[in-house]
Amino acid sequence: MNELLLLFWTFLKVNLLSTSGPASVGLLYHEAVGRFVTEEQFVQAVGFSSVLPGSDALQLAMYVGYAAHGILGGLVALIASILPPTLIILGVTLVLHRLRREAWIGSFVEGLTPAISVLMVFTAWKIFEKGGGISWVGSGLALASFIAMYRKIPERFVIVIAGIIGALFLSNL
Repeated sequence: MNELLLLFWTFLKVNLLSTSGPASVGLLYHEAVGRFVTEEQFVQAVGFSSVLPGSDALQLAMYVGYAAHGILGGLVALIASILPPTLIILGVTLVLHRLRREAWIGSFVEGLTPAISVLMVFTAWKIFEKGGGISWVGSGLALASFIAMYRKIPERFVIVIAGIIGALFLSNL
């Protein structure tokens, strides 16, 4: 029971301290790897949660919870992941409804954008380094993926195609 409480507390903390799904991956990596899952399991879980439809963060939470404590662990991680944003967004909505005409609200939201962008790039770089190392093929895939997303090709297609190319060219068979 203590381990389920630790799992609940970990996901509650991750979702209270991060601002979005992708941004929470870095914090979750720090909190979960070595405690609930291995680094390899985590990298695979990030890849799978990116390809599957739905919320990446919730899928990642359920995977880590399930890997740690089965179905009950997945449910505990899911509840802990849903609870903070639900309560926070309810409170923020009530406050913003009262302050919706204030100019500083728009400036506040604009100020968050660069910080979240840098956090996502930093997390992606850490996953890139740990996932397959830096090689010519990996760097080429990263560049091609960036160009494909810039040209508005759906992310799921880019990830699946990159995975197939990685399986073909980066396997040690």
